[in-house]
Amino acid sequence: MLRALAVDDERPSLEELLYLLHADPRIGSAEGAGDATEALRRMNRALESGPGGPEAIDVVFLDIQMPGLDGLDLARLLTGFARPPLVVFVTAHEDFAVQAFDLKAIDYVLKPVRKERLAEAVRRAAELRGAAPRIPVHEPDPDHLPVELGGVTRFVAVEDITHVEAQGDYARLHTVKGSHLVRIPLSTLEERWRTRGFVRIHRRHLVALRHIGELRLDAGTVSVLVGSEELQVSRRHTRELRDLLMRRP
Repeated sequence: MLRALAVDDERPSLEELLYLLHADPRIGSAEGAGDATEALRRMNRALESGPGGPEAIDVVFLDIQMPGLDGLDLARLLTGFARPPLVVFVTAHEDFAVQAFDLKAIDYVLKPVRKERLAEAVRRAAELRGAAPRIPVHEPDPDHLPVELGGVTRFVAVEDITHVEAQGDYARLHTVKGSHLVRIPLSTLEERWRTRGFVRIHRRHLVALRHIGELRLDAGTVSVLVGSEELQVSRRHTRELRDLLMRRP
């Protein structure tokens, strides 16, 4: 059973999060803290108690934007613990995802928090703490990728994706209508979509061949035009890309 600490300066959000945590059978106890300072005091008690002690905390569900120390600051401090708790960020802002995973967060949940999405974060924490067996999951739909937008899961068609940009452990999917952040490394998508017309052109970019409008050469620098965006092609990928474009119907 996991022992959880939820940290959020907005009381209604904190109460809702605690309500959802208490309803999860994998959560043995859940406490709340209204700011980072209060959370640090609670974590110091956990540190003194030891991993198996009565005051121990296994996982912290952490808001980011708070007065004083923000959630990222608190997460940095927690990494200095001898046995730091697992960290799940719970925030209304997707812009901090890369920083969050640089701090070894195990998940990044967007507000408003849905019960099913929070349960997935708890499942990850339980597995990492050895508190629950792995549950088999269904194979993903090869034609669509689930993304979160405003607390709602939507499905982006692979054929609508023009290019993908690496952002740490995340990847940003670009379509003609906008972009979406997903927790999948670019290398995984490269392997998965290799036979679907996607090609690596740079260590940071994966591009759908069908969406390349132009191949440009300027003073030895190669780039491609994807929609209205110009993307640089690295030297190691230039020859392969040219060959693929020449064979493109």
